[in-house]
Amino acid sequence: MGSFLLIIIYVSFISLGLPDLLIGSAWPIMHSELAVPLSYAGIITMIIAGCTILSSLSSNYLTNKLGTGLITALSILTTAIALFGFSIAGSFIKLCL
Repeated sequence: MGSFLLIIIYVSFISLGLPDLLIGSAWPIMHSELAVPLSYAGIITMIIAGCTILSSLSSNYLTNKLGTGLITALSILTTAIALFGFSIAGSFIKLCL
């Protein structure tokens, strides 16, 4: 049981942190398809950082209210939805949203 729990924790940790790094490797292709300058990656990065700060500030309240397991599941679900949104965004504004 302990090994299974460690695997779940590891997968959760990776799945929540991975999307922050992907913008750096994907942006050289994405910026040309979206027809925006390469420097617009900074805007996307700042939006991600701002939302991370808001998430961190509300994490204590939400964890006490909903519990650790549900918060982890909701975080992974939100990350998956965001990655899907990145994949279907046809414009820079949609990407920001």
